[in-house]
Amino acid sequence: MKELHPALTLKYLGINTYKEPIIYMRSDCHICKSEGFDAQARVRVSLNNRSIVATLNTIDSNLLSDNQASLSEYAWKLLSAKEGDPISVSHPKPLDSLSYIRSKIYGHELKAEETKHIIDDLVAGQLSDINIAMYIAASAGAKLSKKEVFDLTKAMVDSGQRLTWDAPCVVDKHCVGGLPGNRTTPIIVSIVAAFGLMIPKTSSRAITSPAGTADTMEVFTSVDLDIPTMRRVVEQENGCLVWGGSMALSPADDLLIRIERTANIDSEEQMVASILSKKIAAGATHLLIDMPIGTTAKIRSIAHAEYLKKLLKSIAKEFGIETKVIFSDGSQPIGRGIGPGLEALDILAVLNRNPNAPQDLREHALALAGQVIEFSPNITHGSGIKIATDILDSGRAFAKFQAICNAQGGMREIPQASFTHTIESKKSGIIVNIDNRQIARVAKLAGAPKSKSAGVELLVPLHSVVRKSQPLFKLYAETRGELNYALDFLKQGHEIFQIEVGA
Repeated sequence: MKELHPALTLKYLGINTYKEPIIYMRSDCHICKSEGFDAQARVRVSLNNRSIVATLNTIDSNLLSDNQASLSEYAWKLLSAKEGDPISVSHPKPLDSLSYIRSKIYGHELKAEETKHIIDDLVAGQLSDINIAMYIAASAGAKLSKKEVFDLTKAMVDSGQRLTWDAPCVVDKHCVGGLPGNRTTPIIVSIVAAFGLMIPKTSSRAITSPAGTADTMEVFTSVDLDIPTMRRVVEQENGCLVWGGSMALSPADDLLIRIERTANIDSEEQMVASILSKKIAAGATHLLIDMPIGTTAKIRSIAHAEYLKKLLKSIAKEFGIETKVIFSDGSQPIGRGIGPGLEALDILAVLNRNPNAPQDLREHALALAGQVIEFSPNITHGSGIKIATDILDSGRAFAKFQAICNAQGGMREIPQASFTHTIESKKSGIIVNIDNRQIARVAKLAGAPKSKSAGVELLVPLHSVVRKSQPLFKLYAETRGELNYALDFLKQGHEIFQIEVGA
């Protein structure tokens, strides 16, 4: 006898839960009562030949009638649903992937097919946020073996599309993060594309920082490109600067990042899979990794950096990607701006060859761009940085940046914050430490990255001699409430600058 799943008619409410599939039903509808569904129940929602597992949210008002249901925007997309479509709602079948996640919680190494099953269910919308968080937590703290990292990387690549390019050398660059203001990527892409190498750069939005490269580039131009548009831009300009989440390139990565961002967890082995899956899916053949090391950066010791370098290069080699890992100074932020709009000003100053541009950002971008250029078989070791410098100083890099922005939809004006507040030194002395994590936290509390003009402008670098009442940094916010929120944090005694008298 065929199982009966009575239909409900879909009503569109326009509720955005980002990447979480939610179904909305009246708590007194016939299905909730007969099936015993309560709020937060996991239910299977079917439409035509598609089905997802969604979390139930119940409604006790007349927003929906007895025979209606609604879906979150993400669930509408997964089911290709239209208003008025009939859906059936039933109890979900047990998921094998949940057993594999529980196995991982107890420290067991997952088989390749088990990891693939978890990722497939993740992308298909079968796992709840709690399930995903369980997997992330069970994998954090060096709990993934090298084999599991490889299996996870492959499963993430296979979860979406994979691009190929008509070029023998397709380069990419990535920073492992943890260093505020380190916005070298737009400068590097402009230099490398102007040189003639292909660099289809997909970047992420902020996970635990005040801005990701995609957040900062969105100040300048559109980054939500689909694959055909991205391909057109790259074939026209040799490069692009787009948000990876707008394309089906390793879509599992974006789903994991969403939970990592909420939980403020950035598992290093999953980070390796995240980085490499995006680069492999984007068609890279050569990859440069920037790894800042500092006491308040993401990577805090040379030993730790060496472990990650070995793991990254080993996994990349399995996929045929030639990889360089560069250790860099992570003791303080790079550039002056922290937050999308303020970082955009730094980028523009460097590309425009402004004499007041932050020189640490310029020098670091040139060093990395030189390393990328040396992936070219025609360039000798050590000559890349001179080539990169010539391209930047000639104005060719800025011209290429403008061309890429125009190809992606046009160049925008950089927004300015309505509210500012300058923080002054409480004493005279020498700045012996800058807490990267705390200054990033303040920039986020001021509204970054969602508020594009919000953030922090550094006014003095590490090792500076300062006097009492000298300005140290400036807060920017779009609303008075966001500014006060950041100031309240500072008033609680959180010190960003460690100043020693007579050091």
